[in-house]
Amino acid sequence: MLLDTASLYFRAYFGVPDSVRAPDGTPVNAVRGLLDFIDRLVKDHRPTHLVACMDADWRPKWRVELIPTYKAHRVAEEHTGAPDAEEVPDTLAPQVPVIESVLDAIGIARVGVADYEADDVIGTFTARAAGPVDIVTGDRDLYQLVDDGRGVRVLYPLKGVGTLQVTDEAVLREKYGVDGRGYADLALLRGDPSDGLPGVPGIGEKTAAKLLAEFGDLAGIMAAADDPKAKLTPSQRKRLTEARPYLAVAPEVVRVAGDVPLPQVDTALPGAPRDPAGLDELAARWGLGGSLQRLLTTLSA
Repeated sequence: MLLDTASLYFRAYFGVPDSVRAPDGTPVNAVRGLLDFIDRLVKDHRPTHLVACMDADWRPKWRVELIPTYKAHRVAEEHTGAPDAEEVPDTLAPQVPVIESVLDAIGIARVGVADYEADDVIGTFTARAAGPVDIVTGDRDLYQLVDDGRGVRVLYPLKGVGTLQVTDEAVLREKYGVDGRGYADLALLRGDPSDGLPGVPGIGEKTAAKLLAEFGDLAGIMAAADDPKAKLTPSQRKRLTEARPYLAVAPEVVRVAGDVPLPQVDTALPGAPRDPAGLDELAARWGLGGSLQRLLTTLSA
């Protein structure tokens, strides 16, 4: 099981009241909410291995160089010579180091890689996995990894993590008209304002799905745009031709990397805390209470 950790702690932050606080009054709603999420996921799905995948770089320079608008609207403040800072609520940012420390003390593998997003870490673990993989994320970009043949599914939270959309290829075909491999091409043609991807003007989701059904993939669509005999409307041909510079670089930006240099890490689900004394200190300082105890009980079972 691979967790898109930021996606989950954002959901926890907005789903758990900020009246949930540490003894010193500091909000810990994201920390406790994430622990509750992990507890529920382990209980319901019983993974043998679990990795909390992190954004070491939420807006990698190499993606921005290809498409400058990539996630540009999420930048809180730019500092010359320093990485962009992602805009997050004031009371969430201080909770992220606590989350990291607690996961480490429990012994849940936590992996982020410099110059890559959590999606890329997830993509690489998925590519290397010998068995089935469940990806837990609220980010549809990871639908591109769905693969029935390899048992790769996306568990998409609809309400907390108690109600999940189990996304396989049948769900993708029903909702979007494509399988996992086709989803990245659909996304880059359609565009995604939340990621600053312009897409092809005039080519919406339904049209993109029809073009992919007709021509197979992005390369097939662009070959059709160059073929006067291909079944494209004049406006579609014009729009695709005008968008060629964007379409030349978009695949590298949109597609999840599968070759990230992952560190050596023990991904086995821990049965007992790796650092019991450190975890006790964290629990007392941050008032983790029942959320932590429930997860530890689940892990020990």
